[in-house]
Order: sequence, then structure tokens, then C-alpha cells
Amino acid sequence: MKVLNLSRPFDSMTTETMIRVLAGSMILISVSLTHFVGPKWLFLTCFVGVNLIQSAVTGFCPAGIVLKRLGFGAGSCCDGDTKSRR
Repeated sequence: MKVLNLSRPFDSMTTETMIRVLAGSMILISVSLTHFVGPKWLFLTCFVGVNLIQSAVTGFCPAGIVLKRLGFGAGSCCDGDTKSRR
């Protein structure tokens, strides 16, 4: 049985999970900004959506690279190894 360490919750997350958390957070923030500030913030939502589709198709994930360089995530869904996708 795996026990979640609540003092450091991001240590047990994989990079893929962290990317999902980041994308979901960005979408919620952009929707809130659209409601309270102005409709141009929907472009941020579109950017996040296009980036998710692009990373699924090509295997290149800029967010994964940034998180890996920052030292977050236990494993990676996008190590840059696109050979396994083909």
C-alpha cells in the first residue's frame, strides 16, 4: 500500500500528471480572467488546447521539458523519445 506524503505531494507525481495539473490550472485561470477581465484571455485557453494536441501528435512537449529541467516529476511521458510513438 502506497502512502501519499502530503508534506511533498509533487514528489510522487509523474511528469505526465504534472502536465495535466498545469494545463488544467492554466485553463481555469484563463476562463476566470475571461470572465473578470476580458474576452481576449480565451486566447490563452486556445493556446493550451493547441499545445496539448500538438504534444499528443508529435510527442514534443515544451511543458515537460521545462518541468524536467526544474526537477519536477518522477517519470516522463515526453522525454523527447519520439521513436517509440512511430
